[in-house]
Amino acid sequence: MKEVTFIRQNIEKWREAEQVAEHMTTTDVPTLADTYIDVTSDLAFAQTHYPQSKITLYLNNLASALHNEIFRVRRYRWSRLWTFWTHEVPLTMWEARRELLLSFTVFVASAAIGLLSQLFDPEFCRIILGDSYVDMTLQNIAEGTPMAVYDSDAEDAMFGSITLNNVRVSFVVFVMGVFTSVATGFFLFKNGVMLGSFQTFFAQHGLLWQSALAVWLHGTLEISAIIVAGAAGMAMGNSWLFPGTYPRLVSFRRGARRGLRIVVGTVPVFVVAGFIESFLPRHTEWPDALRLTVIGGSLAFVIYYFIILPKKRSNEYRKTSDQALPDAQVR
Repeated sequence: MKEVTFIRQNIEKWREAEQVAEHMTTTDVPTLADTYIDVTSDLAFAQTHYPQSKITLYLNNLASALHNEIFRVRRYRWSRLWTFWTHEVPLTMWEARRELLLSFTVFVASAAIGLLSQLFDPEFCRIILGDSYVDMTLQNIAEGTPMAVYDSDAEDAMFGSITLNNVRVSFVVFVMGVFTSVATGFFLFKNGVMLGSFQTFFAQHGLLWQSALAVWLHGTLEISAIIVAGAAGMAMGNSWLFPGTYPRLVSFRRGARRGLRIVVGTVPVFVVAGFIESFLPRHTEWPDALRLTVIGGSLAFVIYYFIILPKKRSNEYRKTSDQALPDAQVR
């Protein structure tokens, strides 16, 4: 590769790395580590192909500055947690926006498949949900309490078990990315088909509105978080399937770190979803307007935190990195 091509391909990334180097005291450790890996990889390439170039010297100085900060003993403050969820996770979500779109598409398509399968075969839900669950639900419908499954246990016990299960599911979706993004896609497909058949099953019994209100009270957050976890798994899976200019192992480490940051960021969402599922759906006597308000508020949060805020943080970051590279202009 010609040196001018190398510079053109990476100049924006180096500008961002400069900003990280200049604001080390306020930059999170994962971002420092990712930037350091990027710069050292480019430095190794430059040392091999352009050993006497100014760009090699520039990258060496930049890598040294990042190295000294990463391995220097740092004192962490409680504000670090706030920064993680308000800056690190949104910025990482912006980087994974394509994976998020793909994850959403897979889930919606699979839900549509579940819907059509249930429409053409009313017994399809037994394959997906199991005979015992379907029989129990049919009995509840016959007794006039179709949503009785939500008040079968004590509220506090349900909260703990549901939250732990939701977090476990999110990490499983993420870890499946180790076996390529296709494995994560399959897990999303399975959950999407389940949702589609479940809602269609209730629709076939004239209970679509009632079931939708109960399911989406918690499902708006829960399902959205699963889709986000799917994006994390795809980010990790794609990192070693398509390493680009990085060595495959380096690319995988970057993808795994990015995906883990995303999936950890969904944990509070699952906690809130678990709380809602444990305490609210059982109150079918509540007015629809109140339940729709909860659903609408949850949807607004999801759209803002996982779509709008990431773009906002990215724009802020780009504004601070809008400066020229010293001694590294394209010649």
